[in-house]
Amino acid sequence: MKSKRGSGGAQDGFARILANTGWLLGGKGVGAVLSLVYLAIVTRTLGVADFGRFALVLSAANVIKTLVSFDSWQIVVRYGQPHLASGNDDALNRVLRFCILIDLASALAGGLIAAFIILAFGSLMELSPAMGLQAWLFCMVMMITIRSSPTGVLRLFDRFDSGAFAETMIPVGRMIGAVIAWVAMPDVTGFLIAWGAAELLCAVSYWWLALRVGGQRLGSWRAGRTLDARVENPGIVGFLTATNLQTTLSSVGQQVAVLVVGLFVGPVGAGLYRLANQLANSLTKISSLLSRSIFVELSRTHSSHGAEALGTLFRRTNRLALIAGAVIVALILTIGHPLLGLIAGEAFLPGYPLLVLLGVSSCIDLVGVSYRPLLMATDRATLALRITFISTALLLAMQAALLPIYGTIGAAGANIIASIVGFAMMGLASRRAVTGRSA
Repeated sequence: MKSKRGSGGAQDGFARILANTGWLLGGKGVGAVLSLVYLAIVTRTLGVADFGRFALVLSAANVIKTLVSFDSWQIVVRYGQPHLASGNDDALNRVLRFCILIDLASALAGGLIAAFIILAFGSLMELSPAMGLQAWLFCMVMMITIRSSPTGVLRLFDRFDSGAFAETMIPVGRMIGAVIAWVAMPDVTGFLIAWGAAELLCAVSYWWLALRVGGQRLGSWRAGRTLDARVENPGIVGFLTATNLQTTLSSVGQQVAVLVVGLFVGPVGAGLYRLANQLANSLTKISSLLSRSIFVELSRTHSSHGAEALGTLFRRTNRLALIAGAVIVALILTIGHPLLGLIAGEAFLPGYPLLVLLGVSSCIDLVGVSYRPLLMATDRATLALRITFISTALLLAMQAALLPIYGTIGAAGANIIASIVGFAMMGLASRRAVTGRSA
């Protein structure tokens, strides 16, 4: 009987993963199509050098946002579920307010860090004083549009469909903004304004939908003190710290790479690397979408159905990720070159080898997409953090060693090495977690 319950729990969880990922893919599918169009507008309007400067500003903003922001949506899901199930709406509200407070503090810290980076390294990135000010203003927009808390509310109530709709506001906003910039202000400033407006539109959409979905179930916004959430939810601070560091380490290497390439080979090289990385990430977007759905279901399965169902669900998600990774590698090898030329033009075709290498690296990460969520769901966040630290340190070390010798090809090759090592370590730790052995 236990086996049947475990099998049923895994089957239901896998079905929800597919359904929720389907909603996310629907939104990202619209974004992927629109991104091809607005990316073509930006690259063909700015050219390689100005697109490189545009890419450096975007990467700097993303690096800062990654450094200071927390994955507070995971806090809302993990610590909000017990309060939601027990009907303690006010305690749920305090968890949400705690996450909002963290997001606001992150925005303030991000603004200060952005000012320092631009003042100290703006000249190295070939940013004029005027462009440096624009870069800082764009960074501030990125900081105030951190939307992890409302994302957590939508996922807590299993409204991935609403989250997918809100997420489409970024590509829709960028598409509209890119056309307006192309006509009215065809320079880096115009496209930065367009990208910033899209972020604001997305953040407003997320909050409007989250408050509408949550309604009265979110409790009173005046019940108790916000910091009471730390006492009511033991371990919340440690979990918050671990998730933040993991997100920072796993993302910062990718964003820093563009900045490092820009410092070594200039805006042209940074532009080619950024474009190849963006196209590779677009083709493997399913990785991040699966990860979001998998974390919610692995946490639920682990607490409700036990280790047997957890192992079954884990194996099923692994098979799905392996198939997806193989298909995407085939797509990169067959249509990658003509796709690059179609989108950006002949001037960007030298970036095709980068697209292949970065695409393979992303597919390796895709195949192991269920590893980190499993470790988080089984209270092994610290172990996942150590592995992420090792793989990120290896990535940056290999980039430092290979970039001066092989240029951008060396930087892209470093991603493959780091992905293989990270995949092996995460896979071993995940299998030990499933079998219940100590890591």
